[in-house]
Amino acid sequence: VQLQASGGGLVQPGGSLRLSCVASGRTFSIYTMGWFRQAPGKERQLVAAINWSGGSTYYPDSVKGRFTISRDNAKNTVYLQMNSLKPEDTAVYYCAASLSDRYDFNYWGQGTQVTVSS
Repeated sequence: VQLQASGGGLVQPGGSLRLSCVASGRTFSIYTMGWFRQAPGKERQLVAAINWSGGSTYYPDSVKGRFTISRDNAKNTVYLQMNSLKPEDTAVYYCAASLSDRYDFNYWGQGTQVTVSS
């Protein structure tokens, strides 16, 4: 499975961005897709996950109500819509794929930088 993320950039506080991640290769084996972020000096954090077939989602409290993960199976693409962005959302964002329901993400895309600043 290969993953290609895009869509990062610079946005003002309160603004929105949409990240995209296109999967290729053995996409039929994907069980869960996730978006992670890592800020300098901080641990990598899961910010959203979605079941590839059923569409059930997960969000931590820090982004719940502001971030929305979705998928387009026909395009093998997962999206992360980020609204009401805050400076603390600044990080490198990565998409990842798990082939099981245990959130063991073994496949990673390259990161895309999101900077929230005025």
